[in-house]
Amino acid sequence: MTGRPTIEDVAKAAGVSVATVDRVLNGRAKVREETARKVSEAAEAVGYHAAPAIRARALAHMPELHLGVVLQKERHAFYQDFAARIEEAARQDPLHRWRLTVRFSPGQSPADFAETIAGMAGKVQAVAATGVDHHDVTSAVTMLRARGIPVFSLLSDFAPGVREAYLGTNNLKTGRTAAWLMHRIMRRPGKLALFIGGHRFHGHDLRETGFRSYFREYAPEIAFLDTMINLETRQLTYETTLDIAARHPDLAGIYCAGGGMEGAIAAIRELGLGGKVALIVNELTPESRQGLMQGVVSVVLATPLQPLAHDLLGAVAHVLEHGMAENPGQRFVTSLVVTPESL
Repeated sequence: MTGRPTIEDVAKAAGVSVATVDRVLNGRAKVREETARKVSEAAEAVGYHAAPAIRARALAHMPELHLGVVLQKERHAFYQDFAARIEEAARQDPLHRWRLTVRFSPGQSPADFAETIAGMAGKVQAVAATGVDHHDVTSAVTMLRARGIPVFSLLSDFAPGVREAYLGTNNLKTGRTAAWLMHRIMRRPGKLALFIGGHRFHGHDLRETGFRSYFREYAPEIAFLDTMINLETRQLTYETTLDIAARHPDLAGIYCAGGGMEGAIAAIRELGLGGKVALIVNELTPESRQGLMQGVVSVVLATPLQPLAHDLLGAVAHVLEHGMAENPGQRFVTSLVVTPESL
């Protein structure tokens, strides 16, 4: 196939006649649902310019699935990107017709998060959210489940045993991966510092556990500073990084297991410690990308948001079509290791 894909190319890819593709595109006559889906998938695959219109026709008579998405930090590039990836996956889903309601928690407290997801009751068919693990949150998830609304935890688990499923990276493995990398890129012997957002972030706790357990097993001689809580804020992380660098001239590495990495990046840059103090952070954002290119950030462990968004919609659709599971589960995506040479 050369040049701009044509209706003939779509027909060939779908294994149907040109007339059938025309009927799907223009709604001239009824076409079997299975055939319409096949034509829609073929149009997407070959890059046909009218693929969105074909998809809309194919899904026009299907029931709408309404998913509520609750994220944190509305102004943060990572969460904006995550919301955009979920919306893109919903638009491109050839098998289901989606309606999304995206909300951002007004704060990071358990009460803010619990109130935001509880507010989805009666408005959506399912909820997917990032947030903290707390009994207030578990109560909200329990209430939603009792009303037939499954809740999916994203990135960091919460309400285990009540939520429908967790989707994200295996945070224990992410922590051990960060430790393996740190052990090999540290340029001098010295102390290690570790930041987490807070003890209510289940994923951060698991990353910390994985990070520390690796060093206990393979390099027990390396000393750790006490784990620091940064509330996922860049200013607190910045001030704390400046302080520990001043008090511990043998600082050899920093791992930011949660948010607030922008503060550590700014401090290491300001102190001229890029390349001298290994810095490993989570998630690829404009700030961490720039840090990599400037030699301030050593490695970024990034969540593959596009596959995660597709997995989420597949899991939600399955539950809405087949019912909630008796035993809530989890689905993992593999972290991406991004280095300066990856960019």
